[in-house]
This record gives sequence, C-alpha cells and structure tokens, in this order.
Amino acid sequence: MQLDLELVHIRTGESFAAWRHGYPFRTVRWHYHPEYEIHLVVATSGRFYVGDHVGNFEPGQLIMTGPNLPQNWISDIGAGEALPQRTEVIQFPQSFVDHILTAFPEMEAAGTLFERSRRGILFDYGTGEVVRPLMARLIDARGVLRLALFFEILDALLHASQTQTLASLNFMLDMEKAEESEMNRVIAYLRENLTEPISELELAKMTGQGQSAFSRSFKRHTGVTLVRFRNQLRIDLACQMLLSDIDAKIADICFDVGFSNLSNFNRHFLRLKGMSPSEFRTAFAENKTVCMSV
Repeated sequence: MQLDLELVHIRTGESFAAWRHGYPFRTVRWHYHPEYEIHLVVATSGRFYVGDHVGNFEPGQLIMTGPNLPQNWISDIGAGEALPQRTEVIQFPQSFVDHILTAFPEMEAAGTLFERSRRGILFDYGTGEVVRPLMARLIDARGVLRLALFFEILDALLHASQTQTLASLNFMLDMEKAEESEMNRVIAYLRENLTEPISELELAKMTGQGQSAFSRSFKRHTGVTLVRFRNQLRIDLACQMLLSDIDAKIADICFDVGFSNLSNFNRHFLRLKGMSPSEFRTAFAENKTVCMSV
C-alpha cells in the first residue's frame, strides 16, 4: 500500500495547527507526517488503521499519534455521500514538544505520553467527551487562549482512566530499521556530495521527516550531529589529500573539501586530529622516512 506524506501547515505566529475536516477528504489515505497529532472523530463510524493496528471507530474516538506513524480512518458511508465535518485534529511539531518540556517543570509527566504516542494511544470515550468541547473552542481560538486550551486538553489526556497502545513493538522496530536504511542512504549521499553546501532540510526531505525529527534520528544513528559528522568526513578527506599530494597548499585543500574559511578548517582539524594540518603532514613525512631507512 502506498504510504503518502501529509504536509502539515502551521500558520505564522502559531505553535500548532488546529482544524477540522469532513469526509471524504484529501488526508483520508494511508499517510504519515512528522508532527504529533491528537485526532477526535465527531461523526460517522468505520475502520481505522494505526501502524499495524486495525480497529473500528465511532463518534467520540480519541487517538494521539507520534511522528511518522502511518494512519488512516475510513468511514462507512454511502457512495456519493459527503459530510461537512468528520474529524477535529491538533498537529504539533517535535520542536514545540521540546520547548514546553524544557521550559515547564510541570510538563515532566507529559514526556511519557509523548513517547508512548509514537506507537499510537487510544483513549477511553469518557476522555473523548471531556476533550470534544475543548477541541471545538481551540479550533476557533486565537492568541494565548489557544495555548490554555491545548494544555487543558493535554491534562485530560494525562488523566485518562483507560488507554490502549496501538502499534505493536515489532512494528516500531521495523519502522526503526526502515529509518536506518533511509539514514544509510543519506550518509551515502553525503559522502558522494561532501563538498557541496547541502542543508539539513534537504537531507530531511530524503527521509520524509521534518528537520527536527531528522536531526534526532541522525544523531541516534551516527552518535553525532550532522554538522560534526560532515566536518569529520571533510577532515578525513583533507588528510588523504595532505598525504597524497605533498605540494598541495593547505588553503587550497581547505576549500576543496568544503570549508568556507581557513581558520574554521584549522580549528576543526586540530580538534579532531590533535594537531594542525601542517603538523599532520610533517608527522607522516617523518614516519615515511623512518620506515624507508629501516
């Protein structure tokens, strides 16, 4: 089944998207997006899919999904029938989650909720009833009131009497393997285009992730940030050039491997190799002389 990326639009001056849609609608397909989502069904019944979980839904169903978790809701309605309103949603990026978790000590308990949502969380219908009027107000709210209503909804989710985790652990492990495969493709692309000024956003698009999610995935996969990883590859290439052409000027090598200025190149070289480029070249020249005389 084709898995499509949904592009979530968050308006300038707002931290998250809050909207409603009818049925049929463009997002009713097997899709994913880098944002978290709180999804409330307000009309129709049918079948839903979250990860490898399949279930039935009816009005009042409330689900929270984490970044890049495949999902779809298909309503049982007659051919040619259409509804003006079927679903209310809130969508918010990882950067918003990171900010509120860092800024507010009271948010500590929510960290577990966000982490669990990566497999999808189904809430009891009582929680759905609590959240529905808040969602309706939030969609039309502006300014600080939006934040107040968001946190009130979050509090309701934290105090839900019953919850069910949806996608299986095996499914999430398979998703992580797929992510690793995508990341290996990114790393290969980086190696092939090492001297080009490729942005993190460009690489994120190769994996279908948002920039923040990609940044975390890359660090988890390589152990370092993208900037440090790329600088390390460039310094490794510089070392090869220093040893293969003893007459090449260090300044030329600096620009050839993708650094924009010599002082930045020297600083990174010293940090990674423990010596300057000229000292590195001299040290290996001395080593070669010793080896030849033995």
